[in-house]
Amino acid sequence: MAAMAAPPPAEPPVPPGRRRPSLLAVEPLLFLATVSLGLQGPLATQYLWDRLGAEHGYSDRNGTESAGCGDGNATADPLRQEVEALVSHWNLYINLGGFFVSLFSVTLFGPWSDSVGRRPALILPAAGMALQTAIYLLVMYLELHVAFFLLGRILSGLTGDYNLILASCFSYVADTSERRARTFRVAILEACLGTAGMVASIGGGQWRKAQGYINPFWLAFAASLAATLYAAFFLRESVKQKKAAKLFTLSHYKAVYRLYTAPEHPSCRWKLALYSLAFFVIVTVHFGAKDLYVLYELGFPLCWASDLIGYASAANYLAYLSSLVGLRLLQLCLEDAWVAELGLISNIAGLVVMSLATTTPLMFTGYGILFLSMAATPVIRSKLSKLVSETEQGALFASVACVEGLCSLVATGVFNSLYPATLHFMRGFPFLFGAILLLIPAAILGWIQIWDSKHNYNHFQNASLSP
Repeated sequence: MAAMAAPPPAEPPVPPGRRRPSLLAVEPLLFLATVSLGLQGPLATQYLWDRLGAEHGYSDRNGTESAGCGDGNATADPLRQEVEALVSHWNLYINLGGFFVSLFSVTLFGPWSDSVGRRPALILPAAGMALQTAIYLLVMYLELHVAFFLLGRILSGLTGDYNLILASCFSYVADTSERRARTFRVAILEACLGTAGMVASIGGGQWRKAQGYINPFWLAFAASLAATLYAAFFLRESVKQKKAAKLFTLSHYKAVYRLYTAPEHPSCRWKLALYSLAFFVIVTVHFGAKDLYVLYELGFPLCWASDLIGYASAANYLAYLSSLVGLRLLQLCLEDAWVAELGLISNIAGLVVMSLATTTPLMFTGYGILFLSMAATPVIRSKLSKLVSETEQGALFASVACVEGLCSLVATGVFNSLYPATLHFMRGFPFLFGAILLLIPAAILGWIQIWDSKHNYNHFQNASLSP
């Protein structure tokens, strides 16, 4: 296919004594996109619950649940279990379709942005999210079949979906940050995720309870559209030397492949693979548990209304902010790897408590224990970026985006299938399963840190003994 249009001419040199204007922050764009996603996720699940429950005679169209949710007979209610399983399966189909498409589009657009710049890779997915939200609104206005949710998700996936926004934002930060400050800089970007998600969760739950689904989804559409306009007209380009490049070519996929197979720096390559595996497991558990929180809280014995679901989602997103503060404080006395280990301990303990939660206070206790759960991912992103050269940063974040897309695919398939299969003996089993999985990255990070410490010690000993 023909190459893309040539980039605009280079900017004129800056006169002596004058500095170039600072790059505008990418955080506002990520904030807007996360607000849109944070509004859509829980509300879409609740809409499916109400819509499918009404179609099967379980609840009315206003979301009023049938009698019996709060008593012991609800555990044996076959109709309720049928609706739970049906909602879980539709979540599986919708997320699976979108994530499977975005798995390939993200790894295409990511390396492409190394040549043409980050802004196109931010404009496209933001516009795709706006299109998805518009289709969701049509489903609600016209009462179309819920299968149109799948269509909207696939169209968003074709433009990269939210994963491409994340990948491009982290690439933007890598382009504009110094190595020594990168871990905290990445943590700030992830804290932006938590702030936006918390605002969307609290607002979405209360708004839906007061006015239904339509108005909150209009806000989600407006946020996606605003993110698109910000990337198109206000965000400065972070790639210093843009050049024309083909979009539809296998060279973008080969760049990601060469990152892990290049013969130079073999020790960095196996660390890259191990850190990617640890990142894969952590994010898979995050995505898988997040997909099930709302459904778990809607079901017996919690039977939460939309306002409690909103507070719980906000508490979940608050972990991004508390992890940022904890990361900054713990970095004063611990190395980054051990901070990540403490974050994994927080995550494991929180999921175990949630798997056993039968009351509202105990469920919120689980959310509270997760206060440091998001400290591991910025540490791993930073360590990954430091393992490659400056010219490989784009390919690296394309590979991270590929891993995140695969995480979404696996998490949706495993956790949304596991939940209905284990309803009859332990509703919280998927959370317990996730806690067990997190022992894998904990072992990987600890082993690499111990290996690095021994290697550095031996190197120091050899240097001190040499004449």
